[in-house]
Amino acid sequence: MQLLTSEQRDQMRANGRFNAEHPEQTRDFRPVVKLFCPWGGATWLLTELDPEDPDIAFGLCDLGLGFPELGTVSLAELESITGPGGLRIERDLYFTADKTLSAYADEARRAERIIA
Repeated sequence: MQLLTSEQRDQMRANGRFNAEHPEQTRDFRPVVKLFCPWGGATWLLTELDPEDPDIAFGLCDLGLGFPELGTVSLAELESITGPGGLRIERDLYFTADKTLSAYADEARRAERIIA
């Protein structure tokens, strides 16, 4: 399974381009995609792709250690991970964001995990 659909990739590119072009007025986007590790507690809520390097995504990253944080992640690295029984990082097919990334981040810091 591809981590991002073409529509998600296009939206994340547009979000990344907007924030790169407006550093004084960046937007707090709603997450476009939720990725998760089916054999552990890692979760990523991603909003943007770096316009200069579309392998780098920005969002809320939680490795399942109780310290979710805003940052970047390499999509190629996520795609290369293989877990027990050949499991891979997956896209949550049913995820629809109902708040902005900063609202998810605030909630995650309080709960010490992403709740989405």
